[in-house]
Amino acid sequence: MSYQTVHIEVPLPLFQRLQRVAQNTHRSIEDVLSTTVNVALPPDPDLPLELADQLAAMNMFSDQALWAATASAFSPTQQRRLEQLTDSGDERQLTAAESAELTQLLEVYDYAVLRRAHALALLAHRGYELPDRTALTGLWGDEPKNP
Repeated sequence: MSYQTVHIEVPLPLFQRLQRVAQNTHRSIEDVLSTTVNVALPPDPDLPLELADQLAAMNMFSDQALWAATASAFSPTQQRRLEQLTDSGDERQLTAAESAELTQLLEVYDYAVLRRAHALALLAHRGYELPDRTALTGLWGDEPKNP
């Protein structure tokens, strides 16, 4: 990701709040400000409207609801089927129906990951300490294989 340096003036009380959040979360002021702006802006217009609405609604979730949103929304049955299809795709050409099912499962998986990542970003913004990346492997489940 590339960055653009900008110089802006903010009211002193706002800067002091940013400083406190940065200190309390062991992050830089730049990181806190960037996360805050990212959370406050509407979702990416390239996202499907339903997903964009879901992500926007998460801004109003309670902390408890956000933690619940970090749980996997991708069922074990979906995970097994995704693995079956990717394994089959490694061995042979998938049928049109299998290919369509794989595409649909990957979309469901991608959206689930986006929702979970957004919930984690909101929790971090609210000052919660999140598990480190290695601990998230169990939280996120097995990553699907690339087809």
